[in-house]
Amino acid sequence: MAEALRLAERGLHSTSPNPRVGCVIVRDGERVGKGWHERAGEAHAEVHALRAAGARAAGATAYVSLEPCAHHGRTPPCTDALIAAGVRRVVAAMQDPNPAVSGRGLAQLAEAGIETACGLLGEAALALNCGFVSRMQRGRPWLRVKLATSLDGRTALSNGTSQWITGAAARADGHRWRARSCAVLTGIGTLLADDPQLTVRAIRTDRQPIRVVIDSQLRTPLGARVLEGGRTLIYCADASPERTAALQARGATVLSLPDESGQQVDLWAMLRSLADQGVNEILSEAGATLNGALVASGCADELLVYLAPRMLGHLARSGLELPDYESLEAPPRWTMADVRQLGDDLRVILRPASA
Repeated sequence: MAEALRLAERGLHSTSPNPRVGCVIVRDGERVGKGWHERAGEAHAEVHALRAAGARAAGATAYVSLEPCAHHGRTPPCTDALIAAGVRRVVAAMQDPNPAVSGRGLAQLAEAGIETACGLLGEAALALNCGFVSRMQRGRPWLRVKLATSLDGRTALSNGTSQWITGAAARADGHRWRARSCAVLTGIGTLLADDPQLTVRAIRTDRQPIRVVIDSQLRTPLGARVLEGGRTLIYCADASPERTAALQARGATVLSLPDESGQQVDLWAMLRSLADQGVNEILSEAGATLNGALVASGCADELLVYLAPRMLGHLARSGLELPDYESLEAPPRWTMADVRQLGDDLRVILRPASA
């Protein structure tokens, strides 16, 4: 199963909106076939593994990182292929998170006389597909908030200079997280200050993420680099017809989702909108205002923090604008899910303690 999960990781950048899945087929203690879901719309992991195994799949055990599908989508059900191949046993790391189909694949295999089991390395399988699971079960993508900060929690000097707080290894790692994300999110403040591209450049990838901009009053310049090539979504609160037409003429899609005040974008509605478009994982690379709003509102599922061994001082800019809490019990608590060194910097992954 560990090998099946490693195979699934090969589709980290290419399977969206589908999950990342790997499969290993074993007969008499020998691996006779393996495969992974390489990209959306193409054959699933089980089909690739069965093709590699050929006749040796009969009587074998298939280890799959996700319950085999039992429904027709863009490809036929994998359960049919496993049954036809004469597989004796199927071990899945986790059930399909889609409530409409969860358990149906394993049930169909059991009805055909195939022994089934589920749960082996389930936590690792869940981590690999946290965005797909979130979209299926919660109706919204998994949202990571990225921060590159000094030891004293600052992301830029008081004059706005921020390149580069962290080293090359940390910046390349950030591009790897961009590459696995379906969308990269930023706010109008960052757009106006830095004119970012929000594309993957430090590593090779066949797919660029969707660029998403929160721009309540549609101030995005028509010459902004996020409008060059690829797909760009702009969420606003005040959809001026003239500005909307001008931005759409530059290739952007403008969506109006005002909150109750009518002045800001409804962040939760934005997440649901992105889920409806097949977005599994979002990486927020925004400034203190938007990142703070995402954290304070509970939208953030994970913090991706790159910590540089330097201090910028109390006049430097903070990475998060949060409420003025009146007690130490009020701020949300986070747990460290992973800590590792990248060059001279530390990368810390945090998740809400309540999750």
